[in-house]
Amino acid sequence: MRFTLRQLQVFVAVAQQGNVSRAADSLALSQSATSTSLSELERQTDCQLFDRAGKRLLLNALGLQLLPQAVALLDQAREIERLLGGKSGFGSLNLGATLTVGNYLATLLIGRFMQHHPECRVRLQVHNTAHVVQQIAHFELDMGLIEGDCQHPDIEVLPWVEDELVVFCAPQHPLARQGQASLAELSREAWILREQGSGTRLTFDQAMRHHPGGLNIRLELEHTEAIKRAVESGLGIGCISRLALRDAFRRGSLVAVETPALDLRRQFWFIWHKQKYQTAAMREFIELCQALTADVSRSDQIVLPSIA
Repeated sequence: MRFTLRQLQVFVAVAQQGNVSRAADSLALSQSATSTSLSELERQTDCQLFDRAGKRLLLNALGLQLLPQAVALLDQAREIERLLGGKSGFGSLNLGATLTVGNYLATLLIGRFMQHHPECRVRLQVHNTAHVVQQIAHFELDMGLIEGDCQHPDIEVLPWVEDELVVFCAPQHPLARQGQASLAELSREAWILREQGSGTRLTFDQAMRHHPGGLNIRLELEHTEAIKRAVESGLGIGCISRLALRDAFRRGSLVAVETPALDLRRQFWFIWHKQKYQTAAMREFIELCQALTADVSRSDQIVLPSIA
């Protein structure tokens, strides 16, 4: 065999980081050792894997073909290493989640998972749908939990649980007394919405696609809590997941405005790269999430587990 696992590890790090210096930092190696390892891999296999553009290294066609296979092989090697070392359980799990899932479900799910598997090192990154999909496509995450549509040809999607957006306003707003609103009434309001690229905004835009006129979008914000505060302050009305609003609805600090003319349903999804080796930790985490939602039809009906 003309390559080593260390050389493949360096190759994957350079592919993900884009240059040798950052790859060396991620592997806790010196820059010279990282550069030498990559050069030896290319020399021993008589293959060039990157196009050089100054200090920037870009995967060429062969490198792009090798990357998913190298990532899968390294994942399997780690499981073999743990087995031979007599270590039961799981090594690590790198998760990405979109804001609604990440802020209102993922941390508690991870807590429940780690109660059963305390030896597993779990990392969570929370971004919008577009960013999580990009990270999965570049093998920077093992798995993602998203609330937006994903049509990336290299990514596997698995439905999890249905979610629903809801229009909402402050208790003193005129729509609060009505309890519901028509499209014509909604078009006269100022809106506080999520940013473009988020799954929430995509669902909202799709629901409003047949609306004949433009909306008065006063603010676009990246965080659901910021949207809730802005609506509470009377800056406009908003539209986010019922899951993110259920505590505010119970307190009465915000009020739901039902919109019979709009279909605001959507799906939460698990995603991973099609060529990603599915580790035991990934399989177990998916099964835990599915068990938690087995008896509910919508995300805001989930009974969140208590963490001891």
